[in-house]
Amino acid sequence: MAALRKVLPVQLFSGLRLPWSLRSSSRLLSVGEDESSKFQPPPKPVIVDKTIKSTRRKFLSPEFIPPRDRKDSLKYLIERKDMVARRKLLNIPEFYVGSVLAVTMSDPHASNKVSKFVGICTQRSGTGLGTTFVLRNIIEGQGVEICYDLYSPRIQDIQVLKLEKRLDGNLMYLRDALPEYSTFDFDMKPVPHHVAEEVPVNQLKVKMKPKPWSKRWERPKYKVQGIKFELYLTEEKLKEAMKWDRPWAEFDMLKEYDTTKIEERIWKEINPELDK
Repeated sequence: MAALRKVLPVQLFSGLRLPWSLRSSSRLLSVGEDESSKFQPPPKPVIVDKTIKSTRRKFLSPEFIPPRDRKDSLKYLIERKDMVARRKLLNIPEFYVGSVLAVTMSDPHASNKVSKFVGICTQRSGTGLGTTFVLRNIIEGQGVEICYDLYSPRIQDIQVLKLEKRLDGNLMYLRDALPEYSTFDFDMKPVPHHVAEEVPVNQLKVKMKPKPWSKRWERPKYKVQGIKFELYLTEEKLKEAMKWDRPWAEFDMLKEYDTTKIEERIWKEINPELDK
């Protein structure tokens, strides 16, 4: 009877002309193999995007770090509480020198009581509530710079239009550069940037106006890397500028200021409130 059950499906369909796939499967069943030997389609591929990370990049705004010799000052502890309270009302994004920002500020002298300025961040200075940043733009052929207090109550919105870094931590030499490097459209659309990606470093080296410049940017004390000095200075001038170099300052241990432990302590202090 068992042999009859195995041959029965083939005999029932012996008068029909089955496709080759069905005939091959019926032969497998007649031989007595189990159903696990049937053809099974492969599973659908699972696409995993490895570029997106779930963790946000850790960033501590530099104004939270107190200056040297004032690590445990009560003044900066109180200021940090006020800074965190201000950040609950105003979203202060991550930005660096070289980023393009749009700042909206209340202005009692404007027609709609609000003024907006777009420009490149050329400088960040100060600590605590006294932190400032400078934006620069060329308007009608004239260079315009505005210095903002980062925690000013008059600031209504800070938008990062392009998040990037430059080769230098100070771009005040753009005053002596060609206007094209400081010109930005007020209707500029934001460049998307994922929070988990690294901040790109713009390797741009600017071209300068004819000398004289406002400062001797070629001297080593400014440590400028974003200027094409070879276009404006001869080898003799460059060698003369190197005479002002002080190589021994690199080994001055009194100038070292390791803020690693301070950053970790301040991060634990303010991070729970910033993440709410």
